[in-house]
Amino acid sequence: MRAGWAICKRELRSFFVSPVAYALLVAWLLCCGGNYGFVANIYSSQPATGGSDNPLTMFFGGTLLFFLPLLVFIPIMTMRLLAQERAEGTLEALLTSPVSERAVVLGKYGAALIFWAALWAPTLIYVWITSRFGDVDLGVVAASYVGVLAVGGFYLAIGVLMSALAPNQVVAATMTFLLLVLLFGIGIFQFMAFDLTRDVFSYVSIWTHMQDFAKGVVDTRALVFDATAAALMIFLAIRTLEWRRLTS
Repeated sequence: MRAGWAICKRELRSFFVSPVAYALLVAWLLCCGGNYGFVANIYSSQPATGGSDNPLTMFFGGTLLFFLPLLVFIPIMTMRLLAQERAEGTLEALLTSPVSERAVVLGKYGAALIFWAALWAPTLIYVWITSRFGDVDLGVVAASYVGVLAVGGFYLAIGVLMSALAPNQVVAATMTFLLLVLLFGIGIFQFMAFDLTRDVFSYVSIWTHMQDFAKGVVDTRALVFDATAAALMIFLAIRTLEWRRLTS
């Protein structure tokens, strides 16, 4: 556990001393600001949209503007975690040191989660702005952020696995992006499926998960799905590093 925390801190330092991280943060906030401005404009002209008197419900997963940045930013965030070390030749040295593969993967995954939370922290200003012009249910807001962390944890775990498998950062980002698009596309099939299969697609649909969270509904099935899927991705990433240690 101590080794994992040390790797997490090292990864966080590399995140926050890199100009790329701050460029990513600025671009993220511009996307979030554009999304909030878009839905706020809709609610200002159609207050009853979505059955709520404020735009936060639509902001958290009500439009494609919420999901598209996830499909782009998460591959960029995770592509360097393990693939960069492999490309630079430092991964082999790390794996031959007295540090377990579990500590390496969990440390890097933990750093990615913390950075993900840091990306969303400034969006609390939208909650404050909305509260100045209407009623805001803090319970619903809290549920929305729980959904953001759950979905983000799942997507980040996919990025960690792809970074462990890929030979370099570009391949890792491409693989992560394609898999996230595939998963998101599978979820969309709930709107076209028959009754027999609609529930299955709805269960795996991130869109449905976030719409429920944004309404204040913390569905344990969605949490279990996200947590289980993330755990599977992390387990596979650990196994991948173990295989690399044996073959190096």
